[in-house]
Amino acid sequence: MADPEFVTLQVEDGVGTIRLDRPKMNAINEQLFQEVRVAALEAGRREDVRAVVLYGGERVFAAGADITSMSELDGTGMVAWGRELTASFTEVARIPKPVIAAITGYALGGGYELALCADFRVLGASAKVGQPEILLGVIPGAGGTQRMARLVGPAKAKDLIFTGRHVGADEALEIGLADAVVPDDEVYSTAVAMARKFAAGPPRALAAAKQAIDEGLELPIEEGLALESRLFAELFDTEDQKTGMRSFLENGPGKAQFTGR
Repeated sequence: MADPEFVTLQVEDGVGTIRLDRPKMNAINEQLFQEVRVAALEAGRREDVRAVVLYGGERVFAAGADITSMSELDGTGMVAWGRELTASFTEVARIPKPVIAAITGYALGGGYELALCADFRVLGASAKVGQPEILLGVIPGAGGTQRMARLVGPAKAKDLIFTGRHVGADEALEIGLADAVVPDDEVYSTAVAMARKFAAGPPRALAAAKQAIDEGLELPIEEGLALESRLFAELFDTEDQKTGMRSFLENGPGKAQFTGR
């Protein structure tokens, strides 16, 4: 792929920012979501990235899919487009590191579906989120029906998806669509501060914890417990486990310096 035009990965102090920049509203077209996939894979691979922030800039996170590019497609054409879009967003969800969406302005439709791929969502006080696809005669097609229902439960997800209404930051926090609400001009700095806390943690243990939770949700409890036990045992072959337990015994909790090995 050529150099990215709409999506960049910027790394500082262990935090990688996946930055969307497609004026004016970060409308999601095929080029943008393919660039998101490339950035997500790079963020997952790079050892100097310990946590990730998804950010659309000071004005807007992403107002949704590019309706102009979608409106001409029929069902057959949308099969391939939708498959690629979902695959790109899945790479974000699979980043084996803590991921925080920093949401300013609108995160609607495909924009909120991208935010749903993060582990946490920080909203500005004036942000609006939602899945308005029903107002266009369709449904969410990049994970909205699945990830939202798992996040807030089926009844709340159906309310939001059946009506297509915009949800303000306070309601989003109340029902679980947001994890924190802060002043608009503090959204990015708050998300980065959260990411830096995670970045100081043991990377392999954080990756294992994320895998155990995300994959375990899809398994019967017995299989989930077996997955957890396997991942738990594997961490006892890491340097970070030796460091963490030795530090606890010598200095008490919370003092270990982890290397990621």
